Amino acid sequence: MPKSSSILAAAVLWGSTGTAASLAPTGTPAAAVGSAGLVFGGLLLLLTSRGNRLHCNRFECGLLTVGGCAVAAYPLTFYPAVARTGVAVATVTTLASAPVFTGLLVWITGRGRPENRWLAATGVAVIGCLALVLGSEFGGASTPIDPLGVALALCAGLAYASYLLVGGELIARGQPSSPVMGAMFGMAALLVLPVLLSLGIDWLATPRGLTVALYLAVFTTFLAYRLFGYGLRHTAVDTAATLTLTEAAVAAALGVTVVGERLSPLSWSGMAVLALGLVLLTLPARRRNAPASSAFASRRSTQPDRPRATRRSAPTSPTAATRSDRSRTRSRRPVPPA
Repeated sequence: MPKSSSILAAAVLWGSTGTAASLAPTGTPAAAVGSAGLVFGGLLLLLTSRGNRLHCNRFECGLLTVGGCAVAAYPLTFYPAVARTGVAVATVTTLASAPVFTGLLVWITGRGRPENRWLAATGVAVIGCLALVLGSEFGGASTPIDPLGVALALCAGLAYASYLLVGGELIARGQPSSPVMGAMFGMAALLVLPVLLSLGIDWLATPRGLTVALYLAVFTTFLAYRLFGYGLRHTAVDTAATLTLTEAAVAAALGVTVVGERLSPLSWSGMAVLALGLVLLTLPARRRNAPASSAFASRRSTQPDRPRATRRSAPTSPTAATRSDRSRTRSRRPVPPA
């Protein structure tokens, strides 16, 4: 089983978020639905990871704080973007910008430089995502694009890339993945809770609303980020960000089969191009002494290799050398005839 399969499984669960949220009671604010899923799911991640405590230094605690704020910022920027500029534009802007932001952050922070394989695969996947989500928009009356909505969607992509990078860095430093995700999402749940209360929680008293909130909490937050945290132990963050573009294809497929939406030929073509980009990224590549899970060339690979130390025998003492010479001399003496 490929090491990136848990990342793909998490993306499949995330792809069901939009379909599940659309089943919420009529009139429920989209931000309230997303906030409820994060509050319940984040607290569940925190409570189930108490067995493995984090032992962080000051720098790692700062990273956790940044990651928690980034997790909290995602639903507060993505759902308002959907409300302002539409589902298609907001989704494609967020999903397509997330791997680009991730690659730029990895490069800017000095953790690596982009390889041609990652650039090509990410470019193909982003183009496929654009065609998939915007294909139906080109075929009919499109929703007016709101500049503020696009800016909010870009902020959502940056927030996703930020907490992805923070989680990957902490896991690479030896921290267990479950407590890392639990700490970040638990902090985000506390930050988002006042927003949820201000938007109203009456819809949670209905069976339908409670079912939607529990699904988002258990499957698209708790289980998805458990899988995602495990995948970050074996997959580079830049590769993980590109693999999560699978979410767009899953969302489109669920829209067709569950909601009854119809995709244009351009959208189907975009799904095929997106699949091609993911295949290019996950196929084994010929490596040059680089780890198999990294799509970026590490800084260490740019340094010249240190010359290997030649194996030398241990120095012998003068007494040992003298005994060795005597034994050789004796072995060279002719044996007298019998």
